[in-house]
Amino acid sequence: MILLVRGDREYLREPGETLETDLGVLEIPTDAEPGDVLETHLGEEFRVRELRGPDLFNHLERTGAPMLPRDVGLVIGETGLAAGDRVLDAGTGTGVLASHLGRLGADVVTYERKPEFAEVARENMALAGVDERVEVRTGDLTDDLEDLSGFDVLTLDTEDAPDAVARADELLVPGGFLAVYSPFVEATREVVEAARESLSDVRAVETIQRELDVDSRGTRPSTGPVGHSGYLVFARNV
Repeated sequence: MILLVRGDREYLREPGETLETDLGVLEIPTDAEPGDVLETHLGEEFRVRELRGPDLFNHLERTGAPMLPRDVGLVIGETGLAAGDRVLDAGTGTGVLASHLGRLGADVVTYERKPEFAEVARENMALAGVDERVEVRTGDLTDDLEDLSGFDVLTLDTEDAPDAVARADELLVPGGFLAVYSPFVEATREVVEAARESLSDVRAVETIQRELDVDSRGTRPSTGPVGHSGYLVFARNV
């Protein structure tokens, strides 16, 4: 897959396909490569761009509210996740987090309860080019806890996260990391309390990002809404 970009327009297509827009018809060459400039039959230009991690947030098929890129970045930075790590994930949803981790070179097993969501997630993993690294399982992680162990990182975005957190010390290797996302303060407190039973370095953070307005008069924080997205709990196996 490649991206065809013109201004704020983006179209995801395969080389060899046809793009039809109000700017004309574009026959995409089979050998189209990132950096190429292609013209429609009306002479309008589109630039070819490679599909990269941040683009997945906009182009994966959504089955719910996906984790924002800034939260994905925090998970990666706080856990030190790297190529070759084994990751256990639950609450796949759209698969933004799982696909990012797969693109880093991690091997991910991710659980999604809803069969229709799991099928979409598998298609998204193929689009992201990580279907060989990310295994999407249909089911509830808490049903399989007895059979799982040896993971470097455990990531959760589910209502029953405290149940899995209570077994995190058995799921993780020594020194492995836990990262739990929640949109609610009450759920975050439950996760923290469960993590304190068997893990170390437990801490909870709110993820907020505020944009800057930059113009000829000067630069200052935007007067728009503060960019709150949710809460993340991090902890480490002893």
